[in-house]
Amino acid sequence: MLIVDNALVARLLDMPGCIAAQESAFAGLDSGRSIHRPRIDMYVPCQRDDGYYRWGTMEGANNGVFAIRMKSDIVHWPRAEDGTWTEEKYCVEPGTFCGLIMLMSTETGEPLAFINDGALQHMRVGGGAALGAKYLAREDAETVGMIGSGGMARTFLEGFTCVRSIKRCRVFSPSRANRESFATEMSDKLGVEVIPVATAREAVAGCDILSTCTDSMEPVYDADWLEPGMHVTNLGRREMPEEAMPKFDVVIRQGTAGLQMEQTERFQAERGHSPAAFIGGTAEEMERLPKPNPRPGFGGDDPKFTDRGQGGSKPDFCALINGRAAGRQNDRQITFYRNVGNQGLQFSAVGQLVYRKALAEGGAREIPTEWFLQDIRN
Repeated sequence: MLIVDNALVARLLDMPGCIAAQESAFAGLDSGRSIHRPRIDMYVPCQRDDGYYRWGTMEGANNGVFAIRMKSDIVHWPRAEDGTWTEEKYCVEPGTFCGLIMLMSTETGEPLAFINDGALQHMRVGGGAALGAKYLAREDAETVGMIGSGGMARTFLEGFTCVRSIKRCRVFSPSRANRESFATEMSDKLGVEVIPVATAREAVAGCDILSTCTDSMEPVYDADWLEPGMHVTNLGRREMPEEAMPKFDVVIRQGTAGLQMEQTERFQAERGHSPAAFIGGTAEEMERLPKPNPRPGFGGDDPKFTDRGQGGSKPDFCALINGRAAGRQNDRQITFYRNVGNQGLQFSAVGQLVYRKALAEGGAREIPTEWFLQDIRN
């Protein structure tokens, strides 16, 4: 059994391989070669009077490997002095995090690896966004409008450069230091012009691909800023304006994001950034949580998220690449790729890629598989 840390993941995993692994795994959903279970969270009151403990898992399997991604967070939802409202999280103390991917063989049941999820998490999300751009962005797309300047924004931009001939990116973040650091680093890494700008409007204006990569609990751009021919994708569930929905000519979701279950006091959709969550605590404690998403067009599996006449149900990436849904039809259409849904499958596809490279190239720590086996039937 291997233990693979973030440093080794960063050395072994490249973006083209990350994109290809996901594309193959998603294509297998139709045939049953791939399967996944959407993300489910569990909330439990914690000592913070403005926060909650959150346990989150998602699962997927393909190509002989099952993965479960597990994360343990203390979450809270502060408002900054400038009015921005975000979801923040940590484990033990601010600045440290706990997320693990466990891989199992579906051939023998053998435990294969534990992988720290940080570097892989950033790469799999950026690779997922790149898949949307590969199939939906205009062929001549060359300018990215990036709102957000963190780790996810870095992998999103890297992913876009793998599928389109990107020449420039305009990046906005409320922090001038962060957007300038992003611009310097990514210009050097990717060889494209990255320009820090002072407003979100400047980032969006005239771009070919609009990407939002934030922890915002509220929209970060105005729907009226969208222009013909743009391709739009996202990271967060609340960072996009509901008014953008009617402007999208083509909507493709990555996959099923939430569970089709009756909502109750204890099982609810769209609390914080959780697509679906079981919630503990008293009624008073539950008041700490943000109210359900007031803009349901971008949450859960709302009926408004339709395929606009392509069969009556919401088309996903699998339907798109297998010919059951239409993508972009002309250069003036505005396309939207909802970059959430197949999280568990992403961890299986990309996790096994890292695992097999670690076996071949070395560098991982090993622990006895026998530690995880027993002779008592469970």
